[in-house]
Amino acid sequence: MKVVVSAGGTGGHIYPALAILEKLKKEEKNLEVLYIGTKNRMESEIVPARGIEYIGIDIYGFSKNILKDIENIFLIGKSYKKCLKILKEFKPDIVLGFGGYVTYPVLKAAKKLGIKTFLHEQNSIVGKTNKFLSNDIDLVAVSFPSTLNKFPKAKKVIYSGNPCGENALATKEIKKSDIGLDNKKKLVIVVSGSLGSNSINEKLKEFLRLSKKRDYQVLYITGKNYYEDFIKGTRFASNIKVLPYLDNLAGLMRNCDLIVTRAGASTMSEVLSLNLPAIFIPSPYVANNHQYYNALEIVKNNAGLMIEEENLNGEVLFKTVNDLLSDKKRYEIMKMNLKNLGSVNSSDIIVKEIKELIK
Repeated sequence: MKVVVSAGGTGGHIYPALAILEKLKKEEKNLEVLYIGTKNRMESEIVPARGIEYIGIDIYGFSKNILKDIENIFLIGKSYKKCLKILKEFKPDIVLGFGGYVTYPVLKAAKKLGIKTFLHEQNSIVGKTNKFLSNDIDLVAVSFPSTLNKFPKAKKVIYSGNPCGENALATKEIKKSDIGLDNKKKLVIVVSGSLGSNSINEKLKEFLRLSKKRDYQVLYITGKNYYEDFIKGTRFASNIKVLPYLDNLAGLMRNCDLIVTRAGASTMSEVLSLNLPAIFIPSPYVANNHQYYNALEIVKNNAGLMIEEENLNGEVLFKTVNDLLSDKKRYEIMKMNLKNLGSVNSSDIIVKEIKELIK
């Protein structure tokens, strides 16, 4: 099997793509893969580091800068022609797109050449690129059941869930004691992405002060950019651990009782797969406010809680955390509902459908 993959910009697009490639590698001994991404975003480093053949194209997302957007229109046309050439030479059986503007010229070129196409949507709100492409796509897979009806012109739409969740189940376990915490005490993780959020950090110093000497522990991840400023001149209680970043956070989430987090696509899939109750603080700074709608999918099914950033402060979070951890019945209902919502065999579903498509 020969496969071209395209996804870019954020881990929310890239890691589901890599999860499917891992599944395909296990099932297809003669798999050949070519990844087409941008030249300057995170996929350009992550993908080649995994030994996957990679080609970068010059393309950028649209902005509010008219001159740059005009330039980008020409770059899209140039990238499309380059993708036509690449696909003619590589001759893939299928082209897989996982979102990000870089997928547009790749999938458009595939359709022009009559190559089978697949598209995965990670968020509950359809991304602009995926929306533009969907009319021409042979198979669309979505992460939330409510998104099934948002691709009315696609040839086939299935609910698969997000394959990133399976990575959380398979990743190496991290015990609380591995980071200097007590294995016997409950753990609350507070995190707002690998780079962190200054706005959240400023609001939640009070939460850490209120949480001292409680019967649970808190791991607070500041983000690499803000750690030094956050800890400067501050002494934290013995049940509070502050780190700039934790590699393989999903490994610790397996031994966590509650997570306070943003609502990006990958995080949502991990929460669902691990049946981990969460308090979501969706980022208001993302396209189409999609993190809010991601979180809403969980909240409306009584499987999680949400505090919008404008309503967030230390006291509000402290009360929300304590109320949930002290209400055992509500907590267990939440875990049960997460289990009912989650799809832990996303890769199996997607790979099976891909194989059927290219028979």
